[in-house]
Amino acid sequence: MSVSTAAADQSLCTPLPVLGRDVTVPLVTGGEVTYAALDYAASAPALQRVWDDVAAYAPYYGSVHRGAGYLSQLSTDLFENARRTVAEFLGCRAGDQVVFTRSTTDSLNLLARAIPAGCQVFVFETEHHASLLPWQHADVTYLDAPRTPGQAVQTLERALADRDPYGPALVCVTGASNVTGELWPVRELAAAAHAHGARIVLDAAQLAPHHPVSVTDLDVDWIAFSGHKLYAPFGSGVLAGRADWLQAAEPYLAGGGASRRVTRREDGGVAVEWHETAARHEAGSPNVIGAYAIAAACKALTEAGWDTLVAREQHLIAKVRAGLAEVPEVRVLSLFGDDAPRVGVLSFVVDGWNSSHFAAALSAEYGIGVRDGLFCAHPLVRTLLGTDPQTQGECGAPEAAPGEKSLNAIRVSFGAGTPDEHVDRFVDAVRELVRDGAKWQYRTEEGRCVPAV
Repeated sequence: MSVSTAAADQSLCTPLPVLGRDVTVPLVTGGEVTYAALDYAASAPALQRVWDDVAAYAPYYGSVHRGAGYLSQLSTDLFENARRTVAEFLGCRAGDQVVFTRSTTDSLNLLARAIPAGCQVFVFETEHHASLLPWQHADVTYLDAPRTPGQAVQTLERALADRDPYGPALVCVTGASNVTGELWPVRELAAAAHAHGARIVLDAAQLAPHHPVSVTDLDVDWIAFSGHKLYAPFGSGVLAGRADWLQAAEPYLAGGGASRRVTRREDGGVAVEWHETAARHEAGSPNVIGAYAIAAACKALTEAGWDTLVAREQHLIAKVRAGLAEVPEVRVLSLFGDDAPRVGVLSFVVDGWNSSHFAAALSAEYGIGVRDGLFCAHPLVRTLLGTDPQTQGECGAPEAAPGEKSLNAIRVSFGAGTPDEHVDRFVDAVRELVRDGAKWQYRTEEGRCVPAV
C-alpha cells in the first residue's frame, strides 16, 4: 500500500473530534459505557474545533453594531465576517442576503412572513413541520408523497401548471429527509419551479451537515439551515438567498437594529425607515456567538474535505443497512427505495415491538441514544407506516403483533463525529434485543417509555 493510499484510508476511518465523545453513562444492568450519540438528525454534537474557536472569542465578547469600544468593534467584525463565511459556504450569488435567525424553523417562518400578497405556496406532505406548517396563512397547496424522485418532479410540474401564471409562487422542499435520509432531486425541482415562474426555498437542515450545498449550483432562491445540526450549538440558524422579497417585507421583528431612522410625526405617531440589508430582519442584539459558531463549523467542514466526509459517512450507512438487513424483524422506511442515495439518517420499525420501548432499551441497556416517534414529520411517517393518525401506542407491552402495523418508528442518525464502534454497538444491540428481548422492565411516564425503578 502506498503512503498516500494509507493516509486516505486512515482519514476515512477517523471521525472529526466532537464534544462528548468520552462521556460515559450508566446502564440499568450495571456499570457504565461510553455514550453512543446516534441522534445527529435532532442535534449534532459540537465539533471540538468549533467549541475551541468560540472559547477563544468568549473573553472578547461585546455588543454588536452599536458600541464604540474595542470589544464591540471586534464583535461586530466577527459577526459580519461570519455572514461572509456562510455566504461563501453556501455559494451565494452577488446580491444575496444572509440573515441570521434562531433555527431552520425561524428562517422559514421569516420567509413565510416575507412572501408577497397572493403568493401561492407548494409544499410536499413529506416535509418536516418546520417547512410544512409556516405557510398556512398563504394560498398553500400540499402535495402528496411521491414514491420516486421523478414522480416528485412530475407532481410539482402538474401542480404548477394549474396555478395562476401571473401571480407570485413559492415551492418549499427538503434537501434530505429527516425521516428516511433520502436525497431529494433539488436541481430538477428548482428547474421545474423556475420554468413555471415560481421560486424555491430549500430546507437544508439535514443536507448541509452531510453534503456541500450551493445556492448557485442547485439554482435555488433561498436556503435555510440550523447551526445545531451543523455541529455548532447556541441556537442560531440561517436564511440565505434573494434580497428583493426580504427587502420589501415588513421586518420579521420590530425594534432596534432593524430600524435605520425613527422620527416623531406631526400627528404624534412614529415614522420608521427600516434597513434594506439583512439587519432589517435581525432586530435586537444579535446572537454573535451563535453566528460565529456557525461560521466556525462551515470552515471546519470545508477544511476537512467534503469528499472524505461523504465517503466516510457512506461507509457508516453501508454498515448500518447491512446490519439491519440481517434482522428479518426490522423494516427500514423508505419513499424512494433501497437504492436511493441518502445521508446518515435511517428510520425503521421492529416487528412486534413498540418503538418507544425499543429506543428506551437501546439507551438504558446499551448506552445508545436514538429517537423514536414521528420525528416532527407526522404526515410522512404515517404515510410510510400506513397508520391512522388517531391511534397511539403504549410502551409497557409490544404495540403490535408480528405482521401488524407499528404506530411510530425508531430513527438512527450519525455524521462526521461518529466512530465505527458506535455503529457496530448499535447493530449488535438491535440484533440482541430482537433475539433475546429486553433485560429490564419498562413503564410509561408522561408519554415516554422509561426503565421501571
